[in-house]
Amino acid sequence: MNPDSSATTDFSRRDALIAGVASATLLAGAGAAEARSAGRRAAPPSEIATWTAGDLAARIRSRAVSCREVMTAHLDWIDRVNPALNAIVSRVERPALLAAADEADREIAAGRHRGWMHGLPHAVKDLAATRGIRTTMGSPIFADNVPKADEIFVERLRAAGAILIGKTNVPEFGLGSQSYNPVFGVTRNAYDPSRTAGGSSGGAAAALAARMVPVADGSDFAGSLRNPAGWNNIFGFRPSAGRVPHGPTNELFVQNIGYEGPMARTVGDLALLLSTMAGYDARTPLSLDGDPAVFAGPLDRDMKGVRIGWLGDLGGVPMAPGMLDLCLSGLRRLEAAGCVIEPVSLGIDRDAIWSAFVRLRQGFLAGGLGPLYADPAKRKLLKPEAVWEIENGLKLSAVDLYNASVVRSRVYEAYRQAFERYDFLALPSAQIFPFDAGLHWPKEVAGVAMDSYHRWMEIVAGPSLTGCPTLCVPAGFGPEGLPSGLQLVGPSRHDLAVLQLGRAYEQVAGDILGRKPALLG
Repeated sequence: MNPDSSATTDFSRRDALIAGVASATLLAGAGAAEARSAGRRAAPPSEIATWTAGDLAARIRSRAVSCREVMTAHLDWIDRVNPALNAIVSRVERPALLAAADEADREIAAGRHRGWMHGLPHAVKDLAATRGIRTTMGSPIFADNVPKADEIFVERLRAAGAILIGKTNVPEFGLGSQSYNPVFGVTRNAYDPSRTAGGSSGGAAAALAARMVPVADGSDFAGSLRNPAGWNNIFGFRPSAGRVPHGPTNELFVQNIGYEGPMARTVGDLALLLSTMAGYDARTPLSLDGDPAVFAGPLDRDMKGVRIGWLGDLGGVPMAPGMLDLCLSGLRRLEAAGCVIEPVSLGIDRDAIWSAFVRLRQGFLAGGLGPLYADPAKRKLLKPEAVWEIENGLKLSAVDLYNASVVRSRVYEAYRQAFERYDFLALPSAQIFPFDAGLHWPKEVAGVAMDSYHRWMEIVAGPSLTGCPTLCVPAGFGPEGLPSGLQLVGPSRHDLAVLQLGRAYEQVAGDILGRKPALLG
């Protein structure tokens, strides 16, 4: 399962591509030192850039602050800190953005208000199509790709009034929880620019933590939303399968394991963004019905007697020293809100979970990326991990995928039965703390060798397979002062309940959330 062993992999070629990108100079030790220095030198951002998305929305609507002022504050701050983090890419030119902000102000003056995102700057993850804005997916194959249409959730962001300022950086095709690629280079952690921001929503998480954007969208197959949220001390929500319609896409009648969700610095902002992204769309027949406005309502709920099952390391998933203690300590804060926390086992072999997850992932990737692999010229531009996924996926039979789907159903049933005893389940969102930004991926965890480029994220596979709503909350800071997160999982389609638990957690974790990146001054 290790892409190192594939005859088609060529790390020297991949490294040469990355080295050729100007921003990739940050991979060098001197670059890391320069990035840390730049982060420390940055003066504090304008107060406007520190406001929550909800506060910004209210003040814009009441005309206490103009859309131009909001846009200027964020663009000025991006100019200061983005060079050190490389979180936002494919930026739209400032004059065009200020013109859009001015138009948003004129609309408000005329009594036309698009929605709660009216005039807010927003950067879309670079895996999602954005009309008129370059969408590369981190691949040199699509370095000049400018879509003619938005993805469904992007349409909704624009309709709610968001002004798209660019994209957030990702690993190539979103593969791996380390956001680097040969088009834009590496994205760095907001709390320590010498470390990775995680991935594949690494750019989104770093931009949020650094106050470059009020909220962000992410997507998640194998922790791509949860891991970077935890590593940048923010919230990330992987909603129930179908809650946020994907596409337009060819996968209309297959519920992919990966899909979009919101990221934010507060649970209230997270829920607001979900209220815009969520909701049925006829172009995605498996999307869920229901009024998404429910997520924009009050989130406070009495948590007395709520039972949470602690899954820990799932009976043997390798964990870095201090990770389990940190996450359990964070979870126990909910006892102050009246929650009851008990250890629980799912009763299903973790290797079976991982095997089914890998096979289904390879099947999806072989289908989606197969046409690129079939073209020899484009195949040479694929990262080794992509080639490894595709080649293994092409070896799978229909029976292999069926059997993996059967195991996936067993995993869901194990979670469902656990939810008969517990209201929620909890486990870490990562197995290690943020690692060196120059490292492709960790080769071992706690002395255990990793047999693939994503095995070190095994802890997220179960919730991914179930399609259950899963919220990553900041768990605190580990032995080296680096952040990580905690997954809170709820029953299928109980998204609001999970957000309510997140709100309760937010109220007892103020000291964790109040610890801001040094670059904020």
